[in-house]
Amino acid sequence: MAILEILKFPDPRLRQRAKPVDVVDDAVRRLADDMLETMYDAPGIGLAAVQVGVPRQVIVVDVSEERNRPLVLINPKVVASEGEEEMEEGCLSVPGFYEKVKRAERVRVEALDRDGKPLTLELDGLLAVCVQHEIDHLQGKLFVDYLSRLKRERIRKKLEKEARAAQAAQKRAARRAL
Repeated sequence: MAILEILKFPDPRLRQRAKPVDVVDDAVRRLADDMLETMYDAPGIGLAAVQVGVPRQVIVVDVSEERNRPLVLINPKVVASEGEEEMEEGCLSVPGFYEKVKRAERVRVEALDRDGKPLTLELDGLLAVCVQHEIDHLQGKLFVDYLSRLKRERIRKKLEKEARAAQAAQKRAARRAL
């Protein structure tokens, strides 16, 4: 297994629409395993393949306190939803920012599991929110898209500034190493 690089907003690759997985094979299972390792290392509770630069419909989630109930969903779709709930969300691709987002309170999701077997899940609470958030990634949508344009631009500018500062620090360190 490997820790993968998580793309950061406003990287344009985060806006790619993921393609369905045709065959669940060892390569897809390896991707899911690497995504779980990356998510746990980050640490986070959900990760979409798009966030690690792979535009395929694969998400991983684990909202358990013990971090021992990983869920792998391939080609996930919300087929029914009801209610509305507002919950504070964050995102591994938008580090350090948390905002309230309205989503369906309960969802029915159809997907394939890690072995390619169909499953239907009835979800609510944090798990429902997390799965909806990750499915959004597969459509090229980020949680910041639910925010006002002003808030989204502030976040983008701050993350771009942090990225420039990190690059400058790397260049200084590389020069010192010579």
